[in-house]
Amino acid sequence: MTGRVRDERGQSVSVFVIVVFAALIMTAGLVIDGGQKVAAASRAETAAAGAARAATNAGVTQSLAGASPADASLRAARAFLSGQPGVTGSASVSNGVVTVRTRASERTLFLSLIGIDSVSATGTARANAVGPDATR
Repeated sequence: MTGRVRDERGQSVSVFVIVVFAALIMTAGLVIDGGQKVAAASRAETAAAGAARAATNAGVTQSLAGASPADASLRAARAFLSGQPGVTGSASVSNGVVTVRTRASERTLFLSLIGIDSVSATGTARANAVGPDATR
């Protein structure tokens, strides 16, 4: 009985190519979705810094006018945050220091294939806005 000898070299190369291709796709996914995480962190930090700066400006202006700087600082920080799309946050004043905390999220591209639809990041900024007598 004479049979044909099968050459299996092509099959092993195909499996190797599939494995390498899958690894490259996963690596690209991590890089791209990691970039999304960095973008969310950048937006959160930028929004927090901007809100703290707005609060400081409003507090100093009110302080110079002889009014309560804490309320003006909080209103300014909240108004700034409300104008930031995709960013949520809060502001507080304690002992003349305005603290702003923010959170931003970005949609994922590759991680959504395994059920992770978004990545999020937080930001925090503090600024000396008013004298220590203004607390809230």
